[in-house]
Amino acid sequence: MEKVKYWIRQWGSLFGCLGVIFLVVFLLADSSEKTPVRRLLRNVKNQGPLEVKLNTQNSQQVVVDNGVVQVTFSRPAGHVVGIQYNGIDNLLEGGHERDDRGYWDVVWNEPEAGRGIFERIEATNFNVITANEDQVELSFSKTWDVSLRGKRAPLNVDKRYVFRRGVSGYYSYAIFERLEGWPAVEMDQIRIVYKLQQDKFNYMAISDDQQRIMPTEEDRNTGQPLAFPEAVLLTHPTNPELRGEVDDKYQYSLEDKDNKVHGWISNDPSVGFWMITPSDEFRTAGPHKQDLTSHAGPITLSMFVSTHYAGKESGMKFENGEPWKKVFGPSFIYLNSVSQGEDPLKLWADAKEQMLNEVNSWPYNFIQSEDFPVSNQRGSVAGQLLVRDRYINERLMWAQSAYVGLAAPGEVGSWQRESKGYQFWTQADKEGYFVIKNVRPGEYNLYAWVPSIIGDYKNDTTITITEGGEIKMGVLVYEPPRQGPTLWEIGIPDRTAAEFFIPDPYPTLMNRLYNNDHKERYRQYGLWERYKDIYPDQDLIYTVDASDYSKDWFFAHVNRNVNNRTYEATTWQIIFELQSVNNNGNYTLQLALAAATFAELQVRFNDADVYPAHFTTGLIGRDSAIPRHGIHGLYWFYSINVESNLLQQGKNTIYLRQSRSTSPFQGVMYDYLRLEGPPQS
Repeated sequence: MEKVKYWIRQWGSLFGCLGVIFLVVFLLADSSEKTPVRRLLRNVKNQGPLEVKLNTQNSQQVVVDNGVVQVTFSRPAGHVVGIQYNGIDNLLEGGHERDDRGYWDVVWNEPEAGRGIFERIEATNFNVITANEDQVELSFSKTWDVSLRGKRAPLNVDKRYVFRRGVSGYYSYAIFERLEGWPAVEMDQIRIVYKLQQDKFNYMAISDDQQRIMPTEEDRNTGQPLAFPEAVLLTHPTNPELRGEVDDKYQYSLEDKDNKVHGWISNDPSVGFWMITPSDEFRTAGPHKQDLTSHAGPITLSMFVSTHYAGKESGMKFENGEPWKKVFGPSFIYLNSVSQGEDPLKLWADAKEQMLNEVNSWPYNFIQSEDFPVSNQRGSVAGQLLVRDRYINERLMWAQSAYVGLAAPGEVGSWQRESKGYQFWTQADKEGYFVIKNVRPGEYNLYAWVPSIIGDYKNDTTITITEGGEIKMGVLVYEPPRQGPTLWEIGIPDRTAAEFFIPDPYPTLMNRLYNNDHKERYRQYGLWERYKDIYPDQDLIYTVDASDYSKDWFFAHVNRNVNNRTYEATTWQIIFELQSVNNNGNYTLQLALAAATFAELQVRFNDADVYPAHFTTGLIGRDSAIPRHGIHGLYWFYSINVESNLLQQGKNTIYLRQSRSTSPFQGVMYDYLRLEGPPQS
């Protein structure tokens, strides 16, 4: 009897435990509105029991399987040749050669040489950095010596790939290094490229508003080339709904600060392939540098260095003997899926959520290279930025929403051309307070610019960041360029031409994605040609106090197309009245440009033919923002001294002439113009 009672007690305890378990499950189910089931499932998956497995038995390849994704690398080159996920044997396009599916590349040239050399980075050495059941990190490296001069970029490169148990994707980064004594070189591009299965991935997403069904590579090949190779009119696409549209990879560019997740969706099965970049610290030329994302192919990129929207000024230039080292990445290649019948667009929402998780995890604590400092090996800088402009406000003003950053020591505004070092940027709050976190040790200057305020701020102090260091800058005051009171102004000082008139595209040359998107309508092809339609004979004339810059100021100062491949320079006029002229001091024209491409802007006052011009920028700019559908490139700023004898009581005219006219793409975009009177005491 005692034994029977004992077993009854044991079974009772067991049923009691089961009851508690069922109660917990019920409560979790009941709280599903607060915690989506998919999130719970994904978290369970990421903590799954399957260990990370590494197979190096084949001398020609390396295979890693972390329980969710299996990736095959060429050995020792280190190209990604296969990605197996969710029942798909290879997400990459098998029709491409093995070295043309997933790879790192560089475009370089010796200074005395002309055209850049395209080089896929092929490693010659393979090593396992770490391998256990929770994580595998692989190294595919190459070293340079003088026998390779002219054939390979003078670089040592160590490509790294990191796999973690149960994580739906993997991490990729690379360490680039030049040793002392190596020859001079220029590098205009460093990136990661993935070419996905053409018969599966046809829907691309780069933002909430920029996503669509895309043409195939074959659609582009059979289309009609337009003014440059990247732009194609789709004439015989496999999807008839795309017929008559323009496709151009530059229509899908983003500013680096916004370029954190983009990629592709396959509908059968519903699988997403995403490039997530959780930090901008290793990118070049600051947070507003525009660059490529994903585009027709289907292709997904992670751009680290490029001259897009900036020209050679943002490329890397190394002197003879100059040493250098930099870590690019890690980027996260994220894969996700939904069940059959679910909305595939959930994959985009999930990718954004994963991006935020990666951003919040930066800097990663699992990277094995000593060249990648973790959080406690980094420092921070904090302070408050104010603005002093007595012609706007007698009191100091908060630098509301200012962009504040650390970059290599240099001149005012040099950060937008700097590419060799790391940059760390944040946006100040409404009172100008800022904190820049997770800064790598090193020496920096602090730079800033303030929306609605012209010019650039630079603090002259060289800031030395040490491990764990917290630097308090206190109150900083920016005094923007200002000589006297505002007489009139055109535009908004925001470093773009977005506020000016952007015409409708030609009906036969549209990308339907941007037809109803006023914010992004500048992405349409061929808008520069619309100038001659609006101003067929006479150039733009803007009358202060009568004209509206959102309707009457064309977004780009371009040449006029006279006939086939013949262009003429254009001269814009600003007409304004002065009740009197103050001869006791000079006037000032503050001129800010948002972009320039092989342009020379000449400024004349009340005499259209005076030679030389009262002011000229000289030949400036190579950013190609006009043909590449960017609303800005590099920022140019000029304070032009205007002697009072150049002005007159009553009607005055400023002539703005863009004098270079051998190409339809030469021109400038204005950011802001302001005429100031003489200084007041």
